[in-house]
Order: sequence, then C-alpha cells, then structure tokens
Amino acid sequence: MFTARSDKTAKWGGTVAGTYCLVYALAGAVIGTAAKVLYPRLGSADDAFATIVKDELPVGVRGLVLAAALAAVMSTSSGALIACATVANNDIWSRLRGAVRKAEDTSGEHDEVKGNRAFILLMGLAVIGTAIALNNVVEALTVAYNLLVGGLLVPILGGLLWRRGTAQGALASVVVGGVAVITLMATHGILANEPVYYGLLSSLAAYVAVSLMTRPTDAAVLAAWRERLAGRDPELVSEPVSAPQ
Repeated sequence: MFTARSDKTAKWGGTVAGTYCLVYALAGAVIGTAAKVLYPRLGSADDAFATIVKDELPVGVRGLVLAAALAAVMSTSSGALIACATVANNDIWSRLRGAVRKAEDTSGEHDEVKGNRAFILLMGLAVIGTAIALNNVVEALTVAYNLLVGGLLVPILGGLLWRRGTAQGALASVVVGGVAVITLMATHGILANEPVYYGLLSSLAAYVAVSLMTRPTDAAVLAAWRERLAGRDPELVSEPVSAPQ
C-alpha cells in the first residue's frame, strides 16, 4: 500500500491482502478443528499443526508444508524486527540523543545502517528472551494484542476522528495505556480481561486530558492532514516562500 503508484492500486491491494488474511485465518481454524477431532487427547493445543503435518501428510508434502511454515515465520519475524528496529533508531533513540537530522544534512556523523543493525541485534535478543519466557502461543499473542489495543487504538482513532487531538496527547496515551496494560497483566495475569479494559480507559483519559492541556495542532497542519484522509493531495507550506529576485 505504501509503495502503490495510485490510490486505486492501494485500495485494491489492501482489500486483496485483507481478504487473503481472512482465508488464511480460516484455514488455520480448520486445521485446529481437524486436530481436535482426530486427536482428542492431544497434550497441547500448540502441537495441533505439527501433529497434523507429521501424522496425516505424505512424506514429500510434509516437508514442503513444514518448509513453507518456517519460511512464513521467518519472513514475518524478520520484517517486523527490521521495522521495529528502524522506528526505535530513527524515531526514539535519535531524539533522545538530540541527533535528529534534517533532510538536507549530509554530514554523515550518524551511521544509520550501523544503528539499525545494533537495534536489530538488541531487539532480536529481547524477542528470543520473550519467546523463552512465554512458551504458550495464546499467552504470547495475548501480550502482543493487549499492548496493541491498550496502547495504540485510542491515539490512532483519535488522530482520525478528533480534531482537537495533539501529538503530545497521542504520546501520553501510548505511554499510559502501555504501562497500565503491563501492570495489570503482572497483577491480574496475562489471560485476564482487565488489562485491555482498563488499559483502554486509561489511554483514552490520557489522550483527552493531555490534548486539552496542550496547544492545538496548527491549522495548516490539520488542514493538510484532513486532505490526506480525504484522499486528496495536501497543500501545506511549512515556510514562507520568498519572491524571486
């Protein structure tokens, strides 16, 4: 979608990809249902896919399916890891270091590639540690989706629907919602419902309160954002253009 050459291509690409994801999810549910019927005494539900592949498929197809599954896991993990490392390096660490470079800065003082590689290594180690600590797939998914919903849903919807929302409010919403989710998962358990409920409420409260306490978004920036949401090209002039001499 981000590399589409037109709005029409982006819409069709998103629609097709979303439809494929629904079919893919349905296929996984069918495999799990079949394992429940064929192996009612299966020790762990996480072993359903591997058991079906190992016991029900012929040798050649078995190898192809396992290779495809590993390829899907590796490609998804690598893409997510690179994206997270890039965001952490460019949007968080650079700001903390006070080294946010302008577009015209070509001094080369900061090696962006080297920084991204370092963050990929650090986050890869963190992911491995998380996978070791959470050896249950459902718990791992619950942690991920609790953080996504409790920390990101409110600021995303707020940026789309509420004109008075500000960047400071969105940042506060992410931090407060994320901290609330993590704290409640630690106190109530990973599979509890309270982390999502109270995480959303705290995220909403922080977003509204901080947005109202901070300066409203510049009218020109807000107008350009609304134009983008409407699918039109925004006309935003960030600096006055001097008359030609």
